[in-house]
Amino acid sequence: MAKAKTSFICQSCGQSSPKWLGKCPACGEWNTFVEELLETTIHPAEVWKNKSTHRTAPVPKLLQEITFESSPKLQCSDEEFNRVLGGGIVPGSLVLIGGEPGIGKSTLLLQVALSLQGPKILYVTGEESEQQIKLRADRLGPISQDLYILTETNTQQIFKHLVDLEPDLIIIDSIQTLYSDQIESGPGSVSQIRECALELMRFAKESGTPIFLVGHITKEGSIAGPKVLEHLVDTVLQFEGDRNMIYRILRTTKNRFGSTSELGIYEMLGNGLRPVSNPSEILLSSRDEPASGIAIGTILEGNRPLLIEIQSLVTQTSYATAQRTATGYDAKRLNMLLAVLEKRGGFRLGTQDVFLNITGGIRVDDPALDLAACMSLLSSHEDKVIDSSICFASEVGLGGELRAVTRIDQRIAEAEKLGFKEIWISKYNQKSINYKAKTIKVQLASTWMEVMMNIWKRK
Repeated sequence: MAKAKTSFICQSCGQSSPKWLGKCPACGEWNTFVEELLETTIHPAEVWKNKSTHRTAPVPKLLQEITFESSPKLQCSDEEFNRVLGGGIVPGSLVLIGGEPGIGKSTLLLQVALSLQGPKILYVTGEESEQQIKLRADRLGPISQDLYILTETNTQQIFKHLVDLEPDLIIIDSIQTLYSDQIESGPGSVSQIRECALELMRFAKESGTPIFLVGHITKEGSIAGPKVLEHLVDTVLQFEGDRNMIYRILRTTKNRFGSTSELGIYEMLGNGLRPVSNPSEILLSSRDEPASGIAIGTILEGNRPLLIEIQSLVTQTSYATAQRTATGYDAKRLNMLLAVLEKRGGFRLGTQDVFLNITGGIRVDDPALDLAACMSLLSSHEDKVIDSSICFASEVGLGGELRAVTRIDQRIAEAEKLGFKEIWISKYNQKSINYKAKTIKVQLASTWMEVMMNIWKRK
């Protein structure tokens, strides 16, 4: 009998070594190498293959000889969920959903499963009991007639149930709780996560069954387990939001079937998650009295234009070093904009504490928000109010110039739909604008100083 091949695997990052090491050369952690089995005799996924029809070994084919049969995507009643997946659930896809504990990952997937009528769904849970799932399902709405619940963590047993049940959709909650008998380490280890994900990926591709995996995250905010987990799956979704706020954001970070910039917004209620069809309304706060330091900017998330509110507070510092705090906005970009305002405009901000906040708990990185951020900072510094009917859409360069942004017509149309009367953009976007039947006034400028002087002149 041949000797089983083993290797030492770092339980922190997945680095392999032929011998034991005290310190991992990849991540620098100590005492994380564990000897694990590399080759197995019987793969758990073979249970399904042995009972399926006989398959011949794959052979190389010419590209023009390959035929493609398009399978319809499985549509959910949740349009936000369909959007981030690229138009619906793709047959044979492997989708990973990560997020902080208690953010609502299990609630979201159970709600999707309950909304699907017709497909046979298997919900595999390793974290909750059947009674807990039933209580949540009763709270979310009508019980689906085709939803099966399985409390199991052993992959060999799960594949036996898959053979008998033959579901159309599988939900695994969570991948960190599964374990395979072929690996000696415990559930949640790097090797177990990698092995279980490989088994499920093989099953999904060969059977055409879509599988959703719930993934835990580390204290740094990344999905727990080896990085190969994110490479294996077809789609990676990140469920974000503050547990103390009612809004949740479902963001696509990888998608082989659609855009990687899509965004879905939900409102957490007592009876589940409510999709928000018009996010701009919740991202713009209502005020009885005008206040300084507030400006409205436009961003693009995937194919969706959004208008969001930026709030700034600039005040004299009480410390030797001024504070720079940004919530939902890139801190490095904030420092760059402050340097531009000081160098090109002469505003003395080096001795000022600066706090910048994106309302609604959303995190943005669209450079088209630069002009709105600058106007918000200047509004707070000068204590001058910006009219709430004005919005901005332009990138600011290091020379203080306004740079053109992409898909300006969509941004203008969204601002017009929400009732804004005026929008400031770069003059270099002039060729991209369709002026037909626009009720909103489109203002062109070459520098942020020109925008500021024009707005302040009206006061």
